[in-house]
Amino acid sequence: MKITVYKASSREYLYVYVAEAVGLDKVPAGLLTQFGEPTLVMTLDLAAGQQLARVRSDEVMAAVEDKGYYLQMPPVVGQ
Repeated sequence: MKITVYKASSREYLYVYVAEAVGLDKVPAGLLTQFGEPTLVMTLDLAAGQQLARVRSDEVMAAVEDKGYYLQMPPVVGQ
């Protein structure tokens, strides 16, 4: 699956993953408003079982197929 990753301008370490072909079209408007100006980080080919920095590709691909995006929240400090 070809995925595009955007980072938020409103909060550090907040990212949204979307299908490259669809872009941000399926991300809810309210979420995009809170997200701020999205900045393209990268486009990558995800394969099942692939490990990303903080999440497995299966989780990202399932969310993108189900709701159109995967939101990666910043890490919780102190845990």
